[in-house]
Amino acid sequence: MSLRVFSYGGGVQSNAALVLAARDEIDYRTFLFANVGDDSEDPLTLDYVHKVAMPYAAVHDLELVELRKRRRDGTPVTLYSELTRSGSRSVPIPVRMSITGMPGARSCTKHYKVNVVGRWLREHGATPDDPATVAIGFSIDELHRCNRKHARPWEVPAYPLIDLRLTRAACLAVVASAGLPEPPKSACWFCPYHRRGTWAEMRRDRPELFDRAVALEALLNERRDALGRDRVYLTDRGRPLDVAIAEAQPSLADGPDTCDEGYCWT
Repeated sequence: MSLRVFSYGGGVQSNAALVLAARDEIDYRTFLFANVGDDSEDPLTLDYVHKVAMPYAAVHDLELVELRKRRRDGTPVTLYSELTRSGSRSVPIPVRMSITGMPGARSCTKHYKVNVVGRWLREHGATPDDPATVAIGFSIDELHRCNRKHARPWEVPAYPLIDLRLTRAACLAVVASAGLPEPPKSACWFCPYHRRGTWAEMRRDRPELFDRAVALEALLNERRDALGRDRVYLTDRGRPLDVAIAEAQPSLADGPDTCDEGYCWT
C-alpha cells in the first residue's frame, strides 16, 4: 500500500488535522514534523508539539514523527546554526532588502522542510512509480496556495482540509472541540515574514527572544559590511529591528502575518 502522510507544521490547521485523523474523518495515521532546529523554531511551537500534540497523537494511535536536517555523517544541523556559523556567507532566510524592503531569496524551506520530508519518504519506499500521498494543511481560505510547486516525483500532494471545506476558524473550532488549547502560529522566531505586530508582541512579551533576533540581524549585517554588500533586515522598514519596531509598536494591525505553516509547505 502506498504511503499516506500528513506534513505537519505545528500550527492551527495541522493540529485540526490531527484531531480529524483521531476521529477517522481523514485517512492519515502518520504525521511528519520537520523541525528546523530546537534553536530555530519558535519555543511556543515546540512546547505545543511536545507537550500537547505528541501526547494526543500517542493516545489516539497516531504517529507524529519529528524529523531534522542531518549532515552526511548523521549529525543534525539547524537553521540558526547555519546562519550564525563562523565564516558563513549564506543567508537562507528571506531577509528584507534595504532598498526595496522586499524579501530576498530563501532556501530554508527547501533544505530544512521539503528535502527533509522527501528524504524520509524515499527511505520509507516512495518512488516515482509508487509515490506517497502527502497531505498539506491548507484550509479553504488558503485555496490560492494549492499547487505542485514543491512536489517531487515521489510525492502527490493532497488537501484534505480543503476537501472538507474547512476555514482556519473552523480548524480552531475542531482543535477546541477536542479539549486542546489553541496552537500558536508555527514559524521560526527570526522569520522575516513576521508582520510588525508580531515583532512588537515579541518585544513586549518575550524580550529575551526579541533581543536574540536583534543580535542575529546585526551579525548578518556585520558580515555583509565586511563583504561590501548592502544591508538586510528582518522587517520591511529598512531599519534595524529594535528601531523599526519601536516605531511600529503603537499599531499592531498592519496586515496578515504571512509566516505560517502553509508558506513552508506544511
